Amino acid sequence: MSFSRRTPSRPNLSRRGFLGLVGATGAAAALASCGLGGVAGQTADLLPSRAPLPKPFRVPLPIPPVKRPTRSDGTTDYYEIVQQAGVAEILPGLRTPILGYDGIFPGPTLVTRSGRRTVVRHRNELPVPVAVHLHGGHTPADSDGYPTDLLLPVKGWKPPAHQGHGGSSMLGRVTKGERDYVYPMRQRAATLWYHDHRMDFTGPQVYRGLAGFHLVHDDEEAALPLPEGDRDIPLMICDRSFEADGAFRYPSLDRTLQSTPGVLADYMEGILGDVILVNGAPWPELEVEAARYRFRILNASNARRYRLALTPAPNEGPGFVQVGADGGLLERPVEHDAIEIAPAERFDVVVDFSAYKPGTEVTLTNGLGGGQTSQVMRFRVTRKVKDDSRVPDRLSRIERLDPAKAVRTREWHFRRGAPQGDPSGIGGSNVHWTINNKDFDPKRMDAAPKLGQIEIWRFISDLHHPVHIHLDPFQVIKRGGGAPGVYDAGWKDTVDVRPAEYVDVAVRFTDYRGAYMLHCHNLEHEDMAMMAAYETV
Repeated sequence: MSFSRRTPSRPNLSRRGFLGLVGATGAAAALASCGLGGVAGQTADLLPSRAPLPKPFRVPLPIPPVKRPTRSDGTTDYYEIVQQAGVAEILPGLRTPILGYDGIFPGPTLVTRSGRRTVVRHRNELPVPVAVHLHGGHTPADSDGYPTDLLLPVKGWKPPAHQGHGGSSMLGRVTKGERDYVYPMRQRAATLWYHDHRMDFTGPQVYRGLAGFHLVHDDEEAALPLPEGDRDIPLMICDRSFEADGAFRYPSLDRTLQSTPGVLADYMEGILGDVILVNGAPWPELEVEAARYRFRILNASNARRYRLALTPAPNEGPGFVQVGADGGLLERPVEHDAIEIAPAERFDVVVDFSAYKPGTEVTLTNGLGGGQTSQVMRFRVTRKVKDDSRVPDRLSRIERLDPAKAVRTREWHFRRGAPQGDPSGIGGSNVHWTINNKDFDPKRMDAAPKLGQIEIWRFISDLHHPVHIHLDPFQVIKRGGGAPGVYDAGWKDTVDVRPAEYVDVAVRFTDYRGAYMLHCHNLEHEDMAMMAAYETV
């Protein structure tokens, strides 16, 4: 096999260049928050738990249950999910109240087929409104989970005096009790996920449990000899902090999630938990045979970035062979010794545990963590087995979006919002984030891309911002004026834009007209106005 080998590179950015970009006033605070003087590699602040932290590697890795259709016909599979309060034992001996899809965290996994229509009926038995977004879905606008397209609780809900950014949070397609989300599934096999997208409250509602996997399969993927069955495992990685009684600790201004959005000022840059969960369990362990495994890795954290590696590393070969990204299979495998993954990104990787002797304990570590957050989970290699799987040299064919055919370039500046008396936007009591110096307004369309046309979108960042585009995936064509980064291969729907950096992507919207979203997937930034709307025409 002749895989391409990628060695991670560091951003070429001097301190003077960074200060020039953000401005001199308050630059020390900005440097700290972007990892040049504070928590390395993060734009967020640590919120410590008040409960005792469990010892790692004491619980088995749970696998979220697969949801079964309630019925099927010749073209469509129908599902029903009830959003309801539940209780989970995440920390030993403590009960954690959750907001869950079917009352569990993570929610049930949906497994669907490309080209086969999927309808998911959501019933809201929670005390708060919700909006469901299929992240990575090629979805009509009325089922995309626009943040004001609210599904109100079955028992009703009275809108608060606060009406959200730019006017009313009740301007969208609002329904009560139940709503059908229709997914045509005209897209290739990929690891998607679904989560809450309610305007102003996405952060706390996802933090409390509203997230789950949605896996799409197709014939191309099925023809490959990749690991499958029990050796094809989704890993939802996220961080949480806990109150003394086991409840999730989150610094909401309004803990009822009814009216006042946002978080305490100390956490406006984002929230880092001190407990790492994988599929809802703290630092779990998985017994693996000495064979190849496929892991669908999702960073479902609100703000934390990870640098994942295997310790000990295999004596020969890479730690990870990447076979897929956000939007499905790569053209060819890419080898990595470590993977940097920002919130909402997915990496589909193969790990060959035959490189280890039975009895070996292999830890998935986090190079961007400290203390126990420098560990994620552990694999225990059990026995040698026959393994017919392999990673072929060729995985798929990907159409290249030619930048020379782009009809226009749009710039999107991701920055802190500046309060009165602080035009620099760096110091003071900032409580919001902006795109192109504007707070989000659900009534305002900031672009009108035409279906079928290629455009170049340039994302320009002050700090770390994982940028997500709805409706269609994109291809990274430049990073900082140079080549794409080592983690930018394939179709993406979320790209990690680092401090004082710009990233160019080629995007082409197809099929569906309507209002869609562009936003930072640091959920605290998103809730504090770092979103923009565009309308495909």
